[in-house]
Amino acid sequence: MKNVLAVLLLIFSFSLYAQEDVTKFLGIPVDGSKSEMISKLKAKGFRSDPTSDALIGEFNGANVNVLVVTNNNKVCRIMVTDANRVNESSIQIRFNKLCKQFANNAKYVSVQDYTIPEEEDIAYEITVNKKRYEAVYYQQPAAIDTVTVVEKMKSILLSKYTKEQLANPTEELQQDIVKLSTEYVLEQYTKKPVWFIISDYYGKYYITMFYDNEYNRANGEDL
Repeated sequence: MKNVLAVLLLIFSFSLYAQEDVTKFLGIPVDGSKSEMISKLKAKGFRSDPTSDALIGEFNGANVNVLVVTNNNKVCRIMVTDANRVNESSIQIRFNKLCKQFANNAKYVSVQDYTIPEEEDIAYEITVNKKRYEAVYYQQPAAIDTVTVVEKMKSILLSKYTKEQLANPTEELQQDIVKLSTEYVLEQYTKKPVWFIISDYYGKYYITMFYDNEYNRANGEDL
């Protein structure tokens, strides 16, 4: 058992992190109460919008509206929408620029290239083909916690195998261990998504961004 865990830690130690590590927006953990989050955002320069529940301010060079979303009184999402709507060519440039910024930012993991081809007719694709322009990135975990990793992997492995089996793993068992470990690694990343879409309003377009804390998102527990 110890040998198996030692090998797994050697392979995955660069990417296995503590579960308390959550998505951040402007360095602020997407967590806690709504009032606490609003206070922290105001400290960053955002201010209340007298006509809505949103905060207004500037983010990444654009004027935006910021909404704090909660689940069971815990912040689970920060939604950032462009305050100004633009035409088709401008939104394509803005979307592609954001894709490049995220892809070149070491704080994020890029799964694929989401940039929109220059010749694509965005208006036609959205209106006729109902295409959804979306890009998803994952924030890198912040700090490693070896103890947490060991205990979590022990729990996962012992739920399927005995200590005796893990002490002398067969080739098939070793493959399954790697599979389970990989799934665990991917789960840590998918808990910290940051994604954005092109939204449209009567022929004008804007970007909506989402900083999600999947640990606080609804998972059917209230059903």
